[in-house]
Amino acid sequence: MTAGSYADAAGLVERSAAAYASAVPVTPEDDGFFGPASVTWRVSADLSAPVAGLRSLLLQALHPLAMAGVDQHSDWRTDPVGRLAATSAYEVTVTFGDRASARRVANRVRAIHEHVRGVDTVTGQPYAAGDPALLLWVHAALVDSALAASALFGTPLAAADADAYVAEMAIAAELLGVPHEMVPASVTALEQYIAGVRPVLRRTPAAAESMGYLLDPPGLDEDIAELWQDIRDAAVTALPGWARDMYGYPEPPPLTAERRTGIRQALGVLDAVFLGEPGVLEARQRLAVRMRSAGKA
Repeated sequence: MTAGSYADAAGLVERSAAAYASAVPVTPEDDGFFGPASVTWRVSADLSAPVAGLRSLLLQALHPLAMAGVDQHSDWRTDPVGRLAATSAYEVTVTFGDRASARRVANRVRAIHEHVRGVDTVTGQPYAAGDPALLLWVHAALVDSALAASALFGTPLAAADADAYVAEMAIAAELLGVPHEMVPASVTALEQYIAGVRPVLRRTPAAAESMGYLLDPPGLDEDIAELWQDIRDAAVTALPGWARDMYGYPEPPPLTAERRTGIRQALGVLDAVFLGEPGVLEARQRLAVRMRSAGKA
């Protein structure tokens, strides 16, 4: 796998932090589609979120049509850090923003999707980014990865809360144009959906190259690069075995208590670095105030 055709990842933490800080609202008009008492807010704030994000990208890339759309149409190769920061800002706005802001950014993405069409060179199949089936795969990979990462490396959810999270997150898919009846609303339904999609999944050359880049991004500061090795290992460990097999990744070593603690420590250090970036502490404080207020209601 070569990532030579990609720009380096310098500024990953800085640009991601700036996107986060600017997307957390200062004076929201309402509590948005989830609200501070939701399971979704808890999951989004979990320390395991970077692992969930990387795992979701690894899963999403295994759908050849979804990967073709990214590879052929986006600025993923020329500005991968910018693409990741923009995605982060979108997710933060939908999660923590008021309803008008969430609808606004979702409508912007839907407008972009209208122009993303083509033919996958591997399967020969046409694709459209606005296809609800592709949008649902991206959504499902994100939700499933949040559950898997928090269970292994963060704060695991009780079964009822996990079901609530899946159900709450349905609106995120609906905002992008997925019909309500298509979206899994429980953990069991999510698992059944993913199992149903598996036959069409494969590691295309574009997926292998782009994920090779993400697992070992060039240009990171030395300290961040060292932390990223733990994030990478955690994401690959959290993948389903069939997904690791598709990529050709070796079976990870057993996740011992010592190794789990080491990964959690790396996540804590990365979070501390993130928190030190301009505006992040203030954004976290705004969310904490809203969550405390919700707890008193």
